Amino acid sequence: MRQYADGSGREAVESELFAHRFSAIAWQMGEALRRTALSVNVKERLDFSCALLDPGGELVVNAPHIPVHLGALGLCVRAVKSVLSLEPGDVAVTNHPGFGGSHLPDVTVISPVFGGKAGESSRQGSLLGYVASRAHHAEIGGSRPGSMPPGARSLAEEGVVLEPQYLIRAGSPQWSEMRRRLSGGPFPSRAVEENLADLAAAVAANQRGIVALRALAQKHGDATVLHYMRALKMLSEARVREALRGLGDGRYRATEFLDDGSPLVVALDLSDGHGVLDFTGSAPVHPGNLNATPAVVRSVVLYAFRLLLDRPLPLNEGLLRTVRLEIPEGILNPPFPEDPTMAPAVVGGNVETSQRLVDTLLKALGVAACSQGTMNNVLFGNDRFGYYETVCGGCGAGPDFDGESAVHSHMTNTAITDPEILEHRYPVRLERFSIRPSSGGTGRHRGGDGVVREFLFLEPVSLTILSQHRVDPPYGAAGGGSGALGRQVVKRSSGEEQMLEGIDGCEIGPGDRLLLETPGGGGWGAAESEEGE
Repeated sequence: MRQYADGSGREAVESELFAHRFSAIAWQMGEALRRTALSVNVKERLDFSCALLDPGGELVVNAPHIPVHLGALGLCVRAVKSVLSLEPGDVAVTNHPGFGGSHLPDVTVISPVFGGKAGESSRQGSLLGYVASRAHHAEIGGSRPGSMPPGARSLAEEGVVLEPQYLIRAGSPQWSEMRRRLSGGPFPSRAVEENLADLAAAVAANQRGIVALRALAQKHGDATVLHYMRALKMLSEARVREALRGLGDGRYRATEFLDDGSPLVVALDLSDGHGVLDFTGSAPVHPGNLNATPAVVRSVVLYAFRLLLDRPLPLNEGLLRTVRLEIPEGILNPPFPEDPTMAPAVVGGNVETSQRLVDTLLKALGVAACSQGTMNNVLFGNDRFGYYETVCGGCGAGPDFDGESAVHSHMTNTAITDPEILEHRYPVRLERFSIRPSSGGTGRHRGGDGVVREFLFLEPVSLTILSQHRVDPPYGAAGGGSGALGRQVVKRSSGEEQMLEGIDGCEIGPGDRLLLETPGGGGWGAAESEEGE
């Protein structure tokens, strides 16, 4: 059996068991959220994450849900509990990027967990930690349906902003206030009932986590549970330090450019398994919506470091203890004034800048060629609904493997809506969904191929595209070829074709089609024919 724990004997066995017990709690939460949610985005696409955190608000375990969510949850819980007193019977909610949020569609629900003996009220126990659920709401307001307006210049344009607040206070639900918030403001939600239903599902998921963690503590004792929370993070820290030592001391640096030319720079200085990861040189605050947050950056780093390990450790914040992050103000650390009309737009930073930042860090580490580097966000809707999906593509190859074709990669890990459900719930027909041949980069190991996805629309909708690698192709490594660029074109019912930019939008009429071609991954190493020349 592969172990989470080092050493031997009883402590190693108990560490292994508790790691699985903690992970099972997050799994149970995720299943409860999936089963009780209303929206297609949560129930079918599985665009959500659940996690268990310790009393300090540090991530302990997660279910293997969405990487861009999970690394941010610790920062979010710590930010929320610094402004709200979370007591037994309380549930907090926020989507504010200045409080550890990622972008407004991702709504986080946080519940404290208190221990105590069986039969006792939770008010008599000490704090065991927190459980948190983050789910993407496909519609939460904004200037365009789907809440990812391509032309947004401020946070207010992207939807309803929920600064940290109580969803339940001392056992008393605040649903009327939440309904008022979702229905108000300059750009209210177009799907308030669906929002409320998914928030209720998140509360139910958290309650499942509370019950499970309390039961674990009642069986083994609060002190034992807290001990193994610390032990799991310490093991993760040790494993990352070991992996970084294996890389060798020195400076690892790389630069990538977003399609609009904005630079992303990473420089990792390592010495004996410790280091400083500096993002100085990255672009200033972005004028559009590609600003990320420190929470998103932490998710990227945590995920990339986890890739260095060859053991099945769950994502937790022990993975970050060996490296200090330096994130200067700019595209990766924008300021958030209180007035959302003055705050920067961020919706593309979570989905697109995060993907490009992963590939920049992997480029510096020499781990793999560039994957598709985008989530190929497709959104459409009208005043009745908003629909959202991310579309798969090609993965980058590595020194001893080909890249996978037609899969989600890196910071996204969602499913894609089944055609039957898509066509039943929305005014659209899926005409084609296939692998895009020869779109992966050439090399000794080929990059994975992207896909072709074609929609036929049956009624007027507003269409939005948020994507990358439409100008700069996914890089190959060690002499491998680049992956193919992505592209998207609207084919009008009149026969006219309209090419869309990587971040773009337009109005769609009945009979119009969207043809989407996603990028391939980069290849690794020169192909044998090239080596022989």
